[in-house]
Amino acid sequence: MKGPDGRRQAAMDRRSFLKAGAGASTLMSALRARGAAAQGQASGRGAVDMHAHWTPEAYNQALSEVGSTPRQNNSPYNIDLDRRVQWMDEHSVQTHCLTILTPPWRWASAALAERLTRIVNDAAVEAHEAHPDRLVAGVAMPVQDPKLALAELNRVGGNPAFRAVHLPNSLNGLDYVFEPEFEPILARCQELEYPLLFHPVTAVPDAERLEGPAFLNNTIGFPMEHTIVAAKFVTSGLLDKFPTLDILLSHAGGAFPYVAGRVEHGLRRRDISTPRPMREYIRRFHYDTIAYYPETLRFLVNLVGADRVVVGTDNFARMDLDDPTALVEELNLSPVDHNLIISGNANRLLKLTT
Repeated sequence: MKGPDGRRQAAMDRRSFLKAGAGASTLMSALRARGAAAQGQASGRGAVDMHAHWTPEAYNQALSEVGSTPRQNNSPYNIDLDRRVQWMDEHSVQTHCLTILTPPWRWASAALAERLTRIVNDAAVEAHEAHPDRLVAGVAMPVQDPKLALAELNRVGGNPAFRAVHLPNSLNGLDYVFEPEFEPILARCQELEYPLLFHPVTAVPDAERLEGPAFLNNTIGFPMEHTIVAAKFVTSGLLDKFPTLDILLSHAGGAFPYVAGRVEHGLRRRDISTPRPMREYIRRFHYDTIAYYPETLRFLVNLVGADRVVVGTDNFARMDLDDPTALVEELNLSPVDHNLIISGNANRLLKLTT
């Protein structure tokens, strides 16, 4: 008998079997990828967090002495480094690159900022010496005065505690990074192979529009600072002038990855050319994983490549992420791309031993 007979039924069963087998193979591949990631973390070489804050006790004491009240933060991990390392162990984090949570850039004079950043940097050396395999830092500088800033960079540059430079995106509305007086600092950072770790201290101009209980001055204003600084690095020509200078835009680059095409279109409409295509400039930056939505992080990885993304948490600040790698895990990346984001890219940028 032909038609819906046993032969057809057998063919349908075979298709169902093959489909089920393909699904099982996909599942096994995903499990193997997760297993490889877990094995890497269990080996003691876990995630490297390039966006982690701290407030050394000596710095808080110095702030009190000059009549400045340290920002209240209830997390003990900002000061107690032994507890921080314990937290890192519990969350499969190998290394934190420390940057000061409450930098003195917005309000202090250049002379006072020089004193305070020296205290921060000396504390970073002590932190690294106490936990050499776990804690490194970004150099803090009195950016209000480029000469003083360069002197502080030269004082600590080359010390194994330091693997980067910590900078505000802007200074009280001034795009100080793009002033000619700041170029010797960029040149020195390139020479030292220190990536620039940008973090806002104030929101974009006209931030009064963002004030209020919704916290938009931070959640909207801070990411816009990254958008501006990235676009200006491209349009000012500084990326071409310092071709090996690495730059990390925290908060997943703000809106820059999303609006870069619009910037390129605007330049083209004004007959302004750049030495390289905008897509190449987008990849000149590195970006952290603080995107909050896995869909947003996936867009970023697809646009810039897994080799340009590093783990960031904003620990231990108000907007931090509880799980350092949760968003990355949700993407189900290949083992190679997964490991690049979790630690490989940061190891390369920070010159860490793998």
